Amino acid sequence: MKQPIGRLTLILGALAAFAPMSIDMYLPGLPALARAFDTGVGAVQLTLSAFFAGLVCGQIFYGPLADRYGRRRPLAAGIALYVLASAGCALAPDLPALIALRFVQALGGCAGLVISRTMVRDLFDAQESARMFSLIMLVMGAAPILAPLAGGVLLVNFGWQSIFWALALFGLLVLAACAAWMPETQRTRAASLGVAESSRAYAGMLADRRFLGYALAGGFAQAGMFAYITGSPSVFIDLNGVPPEHYGWLFGGNAFGLIAASQLNRRLLIGHPARDVLVRANQVNTGFGVLLLLSALTGAGGFAGLLVPLFGYVASLGFIGPNATALALSHQGQRAGSAAALLGTLQFALAALASAALGIVQQASAVPMALAIAVCGALALAAHVLVRARG
Repeated sequence: MKQPIGRLTLILGALAAFAPMSIDMYLPGLPALARAFDTGVGAVQLTLSAFFAGLVCGQIFYGPLADRYGRRRPLAAGIALYVLASAGCALAPDLPALIALRFVQALGGCAGLVISRTMVRDLFDAQESARMFSLIMLVMGAAPILAPLAGGVLLVNFGWQSIFWALALFGLLVLAACAAWMPETQRTRAASLGVAESSRAYAGMLADRRFLGYALAGGFAQAGMFAYITGSPSVFIDLNGVPPEHYGWLFGGNAFGLIAASQLNRRLLIGHPARDVLVRANQVNTGFGVLLLLSALTGAGGFAGLLVPLFGYVASLGFIGPNATALALSHQGQRAGSAAALLGTLQFALAALASAALGIVQQASAVPMALAIAVCGALALAAHVLVRARG
């Protein structure tokens, strides 16, 4: 059954938005959570690290499941788990319980990340996949704009628990949309789901220089964004006096840059190969990371000196994400689900490391966040340069 492109984009975008919705909506509430549980912001940031860890652990299982049983059934099971865990987060009695439930919430939500990417790979070739991922980002990108704003409003008016009830409702709505309108996109199913077979498939992908290089080119750049996500509440709210309810405006402005860049990327791909656009974007991304670090070290430009390179860094991901994902998955064929899972696992493993590092460091300045972002940008560029050098 051929799907209208608009409806297909909305559903795939919503599936891909589980992670940004679950992260961005409660960012304004991190200081409030620290007060509610009588702890420091660094301890509360472990709820972010736990979520990233859940994304890392969960995706590796959904890939083989999607290859063996099709896309719809693992997707429905994952979303149902997400809804239940979101409700559990709202009822969490203490910080350790919230950390554990955030891990489970991510285990469910990562089904949307893996299977949305897999469905795009099912339906489109490499160049068109990159354009489709850019279009999906138009929908997915609304989450970083709207979620912090909505989270701030919910926090001020109804408390931090209301944020997780809203996420549970979001999951229910997406589950209903998938049940009603999302067809099975897999054409040929993998023959086996055994541990040995899955392990061999993953080992083969890790030995594939082209897959690994593109995965790291996108993954390190994305890790820099998650360093920004983890560190910005403290840098913006605690160090620079931004009111929690206004944090979403700054966060949303960066997300708008990401969306705009992704749509420019979609137009560029009409006449330019995705790999050429990607290397230029990695270069720009690295440059903004270095500028951010210099500003944090010297204080040049004050708060604005941080905001401008942050905007540039995040916006450049609108070129990096779609192209790196499409190029990494383009030649995976029957194991597209496993490839999408491994791609996501690598990327969020790097994000979890960046987030955990900032959670451990008690930030008294913007330097730790800026250093993490600059290093991630440089490593992303190095990964892509190695891919091109090896053909």
